[in-house]
Amino acid sequence: PDPPLTFHPGGLVCKMSEPAASYQVGGDHYARLKIQPWEAMQAWMTPEEFRGFLRGNVLKYMARAGTKGSSAGATAGQAVEDYAKARHYLSRLIAAYAEEPAPE
Repeated sequence: PDPPLTFHPGGLVCKMSEPAASYQVGGDHYARLKIQPWEAMQAWMTPEEFRGFLRGNVLKYMARAGTKGSSAGATAGQAVEDYAKARHYLSRLIAAYAEEPAPE
């Protein structure tokens, strides 16, 4: 299993070996909801659409890491949070593929 990831600027501590649906990176605004937005999306989308959504978010957070912030540039903490978010979506994407039934 992956080692724990500790991110201090926002006080985030998450164990990357936990299922992606069991934690949130960058706050608790989704974790407080009865139904997680990606649970609803998974229910409403085809498996292919849902995996595309997850993959798009991995790409988004990887692309913006180190660039979001003031005009002076992003802090290392902001880059780490974006990389953690990308990894979070990637973990969920891997799980989505693992949830698919094997072809007969």
